[in-house]
Amino acid sequence: MAAGGVEEQRRQLGRLSALSVYRRAAGAGRLERRRRGTPLPAGGKRAKARPRRGGAGSGGRQPEAPPPIASPPSRVERAEARPRGGGAGSSGRQPEAPPPIAAPPSRVERAEARPGGGGAGGGEAPPPPIAADIPEAKRQGGPEARPRAGGAGGGKAPEPPIAAGIPEAKRQGGPRPAGEDGGVVGLLRRLGRLEDSRQRGAELFRWLVSPVSPGEFLGRHWERAPLLVRRGDPGYYAGLFSTADFDAALRGGQVDFGTHLDVTSYAEGVRETHNPSGRALPAVVWDFYQNGCSLRLLSPQTFSHTVWHFLSILQEHFGSMAGANTYLTPPGTQGFAPHYDDIEAFVLQLEGKKHWRVYSPRTGAEVLPQFSSANLTQAELGEPMLETVLEAGDLLYFPRGFIHQGDCLPDAHSLHITVSSYQRNTWGDLLEKLLPAALQMALEEDVEYRQGLPMDYLGYMGVANSDSADARRTAFMEKVQSLIKKLIRYAPIDAAVDQRAKSFLHDCLPPVLTQSEKVQSVYGFPARWQDGGPRDVDILITKDTEVRLLRHGIIRLCNEEAGVMLYYTTENSRVYHKEEPKFLEIDPEYTDSIEFLLSSYPNHVSVDSLPCETLEDKISVATLLFEKGILTTKKPLLQV
Repeated sequence: MAAGGVEEQRRQLGRLSALSVYRRAAGAGRLERRRRGTPLPAGGKRAKARPRRGGAGSGGRQPEAPPPIASPPSRVERAEARPRGGGAGSSGRQPEAPPPIAAPPSRVERAEARPGGGGAGGGEAPPPPIAADIPEAKRQGGPEARPRAGGAGGGKAPEPPIAAGIPEAKRQGGPRPAGEDGGVVGLLRRLGRLEDSRQRGAELFRWLVSPVSPGEFLGRHWERAPLLVRRGDPGYYAGLFSTADFDAALRGGQVDFGTHLDVTSYAEGVRETHNPSGRALPAVVWDFYQNGCSLRLLSPQTFSHTVWHFLSILQEHFGSMAGANTYLTPPGTQGFAPHYDDIEAFVLQLEGKKHWRVYSPRTGAEVLPQFSSANLTQAELGEPMLETVLEAGDLLYFPRGFIHQGDCLPDAHSLHITVSSYQRNTWGDLLEKLLPAALQMALEEDVEYRQGLPMDYLGYMGVANSDSADARRTAFMEKVQSLIKKLIRYAPIDAAVDQRAKSFLHDCLPPVLTQSEKVQSVYGFPARWQDGGPRDVDILITKDTEVRLLRHGIIRLCNEEAGVMLYYTTENSRVYHKEEPKFLEIDPEYTDSIEFLLSSYPNHVSVDSLPCETLEDKISVATLLFEKGILTTKKPLLQV
């Protein structure tokens, strides 16, 4: 090529956007193909440690210190195969405690559900979505107007769902609603004053779905039907995450395309991913956005202390990994094709507004699916059961299997975070662990399972013989049914649950400590280098020291072939599965003390009250657990 031609090409490239440059390099045919979800990766090797001082496995790490940013799969969506984050964003416990952390002022009205796009396999119709603060219904007959099922973009904002006119719920004085005073950061601070971590989780969940009560949500909506909450409070989620936080993450220099950030678009029925390779630098990322691309930040808890804190509390309530993605969409665009996810999704509108359409599962097989769907076309959808515009402070929940798509109206950008949970957390997933173990135990203990099959069974069994009337077939089928029924006697149900709990603890985010918890834990212990040597190193726990678990949900005892293992979360990473499962090998005589600490929580107990044979053993197990960040003391062990 002539030199003049090269210079002209350079001048042309200089005027191209990042999107145009990417398309030239990657080719216009580079489309994202949604892959089906895959099971959670199995844990790797672990370092063993017996309960004696100095032998407790890997070195301690202060949970509050942000770990180095790595490049693992997203906690919510792994390489687009795990909890899908399509347009919704992807990504899903219990004890309800003392006075609720407040409910915001709003009215609660039931939205009339539109006909689903094919129904959920002929089962009972789910209850209609709830809409909070929707204007009083004035329906005078006739169907509700529905917009065309076109693509993204502009046009008139759709009308809200028709409401059934439930009376307005008004706040008549009393405590200020959570989120009004100090935003989400203030809410988390107030939750930190609750002694029981289970109460913290319950109150945070109550705040999340308010003004709908947790009981009503679980009874009417969880795994059943969408929930729409209109709060009319743009500051409800203040401090959780913002476009300024998004920009700060980019400027931190640790965000990589594909690993932490996806650049996407959806136009004319085509879904594309435009990820270059390497570091996601602000100049390139914001150029993509300026040219109409959506930005999906995977696992913002890696970069945001507040999101980490928020999810670390919710995960104990759900008893299942809580993940998140954030989605920033330019005005008048759509970033993702219609699809359904394999997680329970809570969409929190943080900034701007977004137009959403939600569709019922089309078949019974799509109700609570194991895996996310491929990208769907508009022609496959039918009519939405719910259509709305979310504004800052609003909430939209939908169960796994509900198809959804979201696009921005022409007059505003949208930033939302999708909190997710309950991926692969079903009865079927429990049975996948339980049934092989039951069969193995039956084979070891019951000779009937070891007896040989009939010599001639291949002649009358099998698909080719399925229509034949043969008494031998009947006897064979009855024998199989009898053995299957008998199998329940050998099912180690509690052991299988412990194995699932072990996997959950590996998934968990590490706990975020309050200032008082830090002072009373190993993370605030004043050991230091001073005047040429270490000072205040000895951890002096005595029989009178009062201790308790840092959190109720941070440990799990598992009886395994290699011995009794205590799994814990305090040394986990904010990056999903960056660390191998953390555990200590516990001498069997110490298990009663672990169980005693669990049953005593949240109360403090003296070390002398631990059910060990000798005082030395009591102090040994308490010191070990303190050094791993699992125990805190009622008073600081040492003050400087």
